[in-house]
Amino acid sequence: MVRVKRRIFSGSVLEQEIFTVHGPDSGLAVPRQRFQTEEDRAAHRDKISRRRHARLVNANFDSSSIYTTLTLDNEHEVHTFQEARRLRDLYIRRLRRAAPSARIMVYMGRGKGTSRIHFHMLSAGVSKEVIAEKWGLGEVIRISPLRSANHYHGKNYGRDYTGLANYLFDHWTPEQGQGSHRWKATKNLRQPEKETPTVTVRTYSAMKPPRAPKGYQLVESEETHFGYQYFKYVLVPGGG
Repeated sequence: MVRVKRRIFSGSVLEQEIFTVHGPDSGLAVPRQRFQTEEDRAAHRDKISRRRHARLVNANFDSSSIYTTLTLDNEHEVHTFQEARRLRDLYIRRLRRAAPSARIMVYMGRGKGTSRIHFHMLSAGVSKEVIAEKWGLGEVIRISPLRSANHYHGKNYGRDYTGLANYLFDHWTPEQGQGSHRWKATKNLRQPEKETPTVTVRTYSAMKPPRAPKGYQLVESEETHFGYQYFKYVLVPGGG
């Protein structure tokens, strides 16, 4: 039984995981966890998926990126997500023709009051003017840069967009189709940088976390009864 740690860099966010691997042939990989109920298993899968999505958002977007909300007018309104997917995909193609290096993630949802399908988009490398010009299917009701300061739990997390990522993650509903992706992304997205796990000889806790790398500050820590420990750091706002 060996305790190992690894670091994951996603834009301005650094996560450090510490966990136990068992046996000489287990390798330095995250172990499979056991669950008492299927509900626990599903909640664990959702947490992993949610965290992976947040890492992808943080790895690709910063305060120079743009958050957009797009609606459909009466002439172009659609009533199924199958129809909406076609409009979404054609729009992404128009944007990529105008800005070939743009990184884009698009999400679909229904308005709570109107039940009309709408879209949210995160983008980098494409201007506001092009975003609006290439839509042409209704209104661009919001188009603004991402915040350089995000506050969670009374702390300034700087350019950590996990809150926005979770909001967009939750736009998916079963109506969109089982097995369907929660978002549509261009293939040029940057992936988080995952270091190879290494053996740790120190004992850590919430009161004694791993030292923050230069320029980072600790903002979160947690530990499960499986012995998994998680520490989250962000670049000090204004420090780089």
